[in-house]
Amino acid sequence: MFKDGRKKQRKWLILWLIVTLFIFVMGISLGAASVSIDRIIPTLLGDGSFKESFVLFSVRLPRIFVLAAAGMALALAGAVLQGVTRNDLADPGMIGISAGAGVGITIFYLLVKGDLPHFAYVLPAVGFCSALLTALSIYFFSYQRNKGVHPVQFILVGVGVASALSGVMMVLISSAERSDVQFIAQWLAGNVWGTDWPFFWALVPWLVLGIPYIFYKANVLNVLAMTEQTAVGLGMNIGRERLRLLIVAVALAAAAVSITGGVAFIGLMAPHIAKQLVGPRYQFFLPLTLLIGASLLMLADTIGRVAIASATVPAGIVVAFIGAPYFLYLLRKNV
Repeated sequence: MFKDGRKKQRKWLILWLIVTLFIFVMGISLGAASVSIDRIIPTLLGDGSFKESFVLFSVRLPRIFVLAAAGMALALAGAVLQGVTRNDLADPGMIGISAGAGVGITIFYLLVKGDLPHFAYVLPAVGFCSALLTALSIYFFSYQRNKGVHPVQFILVGVGVASALSGVMMVLISSAERSDVQFIAQWLAGNVWGTDWPFFWALVPWLVLGIPYIFYKANVLNVLAMTEQTAVGLGMNIGRERLRLLIVAVALAAAAVSITGGVAFIGLMAPHIAKQLVGPRYQFFLPLTLLIGASLLMLADTIGRVAIASATVPAGIVVAFIGAPYFLYLLRKNV
């Protein structure tokens, strides 16, 4: 059975890798200033015109790499949260983690009043601190003595905290200057604004640290996804493992949304699609989850850039058009 799972995993990894590469090529080719597909490789090898080189190396490639990295981080964070809470509807955007990071980033932006690319490496850390404070608050309010954290209560408290943080964001918008409101509104809509190379390199350390740790804890996540009695019977310290994995999930989600803005549903959809394709074992679906998360966010951004000739639709809105019906489907399925 394990060998069959590995065989199915390899098949879908190859197929989804092809899909991801296709979306990647479309993402760097299409847009207001397009680069012909047959000119991509020559331009990458240094034989492109000045316009082609500028568009590819200074505009498209950093943007698409940022989207791929952020999509991976959000998808992996969602997979961990669903295992930790034993709730298939868990997502960083729904339980307040993304909102917590957003409030921290917004306050930082209003206080600094500077050019944010100069703070590219600081923003994920600011988002992480704010999101971690939010996650620990949710953890505290959903903790019951002698019972630990109840997964359903954790989700409900998270939804309440997310609503409260949305109110805080509205207060910040109402008190901000007109020039600052535009940035905050774009962030809330999931308009990818961190599209330069420094923002990509700011995401890399979080992925390099987070991905191996979560893969290492795949068996722990498998056990946590079972009943609490089973986990205790296997000798697992549930509270400690949940808290550690929660912190890593918060770090990945906060790093992503600090650069891409309020993008939701990636962490909900990617793990579910991967599970349906290769099964519920974390060893099998985590690698596929990374590819699906990257491809979904790249695809959403590409559609948003080319759907309307005179305007750009934020990637967060495009993802919401797909994710909201999918969420309703999962909600109906799990009720």
